[in-house]
Amino acid sequence: MAEAASRTGKQHATQDHGAGRFSVPVTSIHKVEVDGLRVFYRAAGDSDAPVILLLHGFPTSSFMFRELIPRLANDYRVIAPDLPGFGFTEVPAERKYAYTFDQLALTIEAFTQALKLSRYAVYVFDYGAPTGFRLAMAHPDRITAIVSQNGNAYEEGLGDAWAPIRQYWASPTPQNRDVLRNNILTLEGTRWQYTHGVANPESVPPESYTLDAALLERPYNKEIQLNLFLDYASNVSLYPKFQEYFRKSNPPLLAIWGKNDPFFVPAGAEAFRKDIPNAQVQFVDTGHFALETHGTEIAAAIRDFLSRRLAAVGNA
Repeated sequence: MAEAASRTGKQHATQDHGAGRFSVPVTSIHKVEVDGLRVFYRAAGDSDAPVILLLHGFPTSSFMFRELIPRLANDYRVIAPDLPGFGFTEVPAERKYAYTFDQLALTIEAFTQALKLSRYAVYVFDYGAPTGFRLAMAHPDRITAIVSQNGNAYEEGLGDAWAPIRQYWASPTPQNRDVLRNNILTLEGTRWQYTHGVANPESVPPESYTLDAALLERPYNKEIQLNLFLDYASNVSLYPKFQEYFRKSNPPLLAIWGKNDPFFVPAGAEAFRKDIPNAQVQFVDTGHFALETHGTEIAAAIRDFLSRRLAAVGNA
């Protein structure tokens, strides 16, 4: 059961602001037992509002949505879980959890069922994309819309930064595993992911990559991440299936992309239009972790997109 009780209606923090007042939706934190795990998640908004499920990527957690959640929660019920192996989701050793993308998707599916989320828009970023697209393929009737923020589903979207991981796929030797361990799973490697392609790297809040790097240092966590690097090849193999889902179901889709991302390049955003002709594609002048520098712009684009698309299908 969830440790923090569900609340009906909106929670807000009301603050004085000059001569007036303004109201900010409160983000609450919870844990719920599903799939043999204790899944940590953040939530805000009216329990009866349309749902947006936020799925984070590597190496972060629901913490990446700390500014986005309150910007959406006046009109939506916003829910952001930590994937197993990330953030504050707890995986008991006796569970013998298999860290694969298939299993991550099964866990998040169980999470949505535990919270009784029967219909939702999904925001996918990085690892959240293959996780969320698996959910969409399995239950296309549950998906009201997709927002892909640097969440890839096309070969042409894979940038040159994947080269050492591709080498690991081709030859999963201890030596190639150590290359990834020593160059990516470090504070410097994590900071680079956040700051590469950002006009002013000093504008990226240091608590973002510092928290991620600290959590990577937990016992066995780097082995989990290396296992997921290897299994990411399964996502590339599924790209044709993801694309088939896009063509068959034609979900409303916004691809909003940090155009300087070295991992998922702009061609990946443009490619959605091959399978979803009405896909909305928008670029922002930043890197992989676009929310860190362009959160206000991205939130406005999401609100505009969802207000139009969900209204069109009667879900607003």
